Amino acid sequence: MDTTVANTGTEGKTWGGGNKPLKASYGKMMMWFFIVSDALTFSGFLAAYGFSRFKFIGSWPIADEVFTHVPFFHGNYPMIYVAFMTFILIMSSVTMVLAVDAGHHMKKNKVTWYMFLTIIGGLIFVGSQAWEWATFIKGDYGAIQTKGGNILQLVNADGKRVAISEIALNAEGERVQHERNSGLWFVDEGTLPSYTVDEVYNGLVANPDVLVRTQIINEEGEKTVLSREESLMRVKDDGKIVVEGANLIANEYGTSLFADFFFFITGFHGFHVFSGVVINIIIFFNVILGTYERRGSYEMVEKVGLYWHFVDLVWVFVFTFFYLV
Repeated sequence: MDTTVANTGTEGKTWGGGNKPLKASYGKMMMWFFIVSDALTFSGFLAAYGFSRFKFIGSWPIADEVFTHVPFFHGNYPMIYVAFMTFILIMSSVTMVLAVDAGHHMKKNKVTWYMFLTIIGGLIFVGSQAWEWATFIKGDYGAIQTKGGNILQLVNADGKRVAISEIALNAEGERVQHERNSGLWFVDEGTLPSYTVDEVYNGLVANPDVLVRTQIINEEGEKTVLSREESLMRVKDDGKIVVEGANLIANEYGTSLFADFFFFITGFHGFHVFSGVVINIIIFFNVILGTYERRGSYEMVEKVGLYWHFVDLVWVFVFTFFYLV
């Protein structure tokens, strides 16, 4: 009997957590379990991206040449808008910290305002990411995909990109889109590109100052520009199809894996941010209704705050991998 009591006392001293291990509630512990598992998922995606980029390091698109757009402004502004998006998301994490702190002091009005600012920051980020996707998909210049799957871009004598729409000239013949009734059943051809390779070639011949740039990166860290003769020969002999913007099959920026990873990883993160915004809105209205004031605790704000900080931290890694490295 004495031994049993002694063992029970020892267990109590060893555990000592009761129903709150590590002095955290059940809800907080479950949120931490979710964050750890989700962190492993993102780690796997980013590791796969890193291995793929290392394998194709000589032909991977240069971020400063891809992400150059700013809404309502025309021109070349590398990384400016992405930096703005990142700043907004980090600031939303700051307002979330202030909301949690205000909740600890039971200050309902401050919690309400800081939650509202956090939601606004999340909406700006999600909207910005949707705009960036649309711009990435649409593209600006276009390129030619070769028979081997490589990408050929057009540049002027100064090395600046030239849009295919600016030089393409009409070629003889009519492009006919494949239909099911033309011989093959249950086969549809995708939307035809705006221009053919022959039209681009004719435009290249008519513009002697335009050259072809390959996706191969030279020792100076720049894409390789071909000579005039090589440019004409490469387009005429190796050109397969004109590519505009980006999709899961091909993209005008370089190797198709870049677009695949971009859509998947940023889309997965964007889904997390959108989910966080929805949860924040629910918590926000509960704060207004005084739900947590009556409970005597704003722990729900703290739990959603953990999720929001995790989403912000993941974006720091995504931003580093895709845009900075």
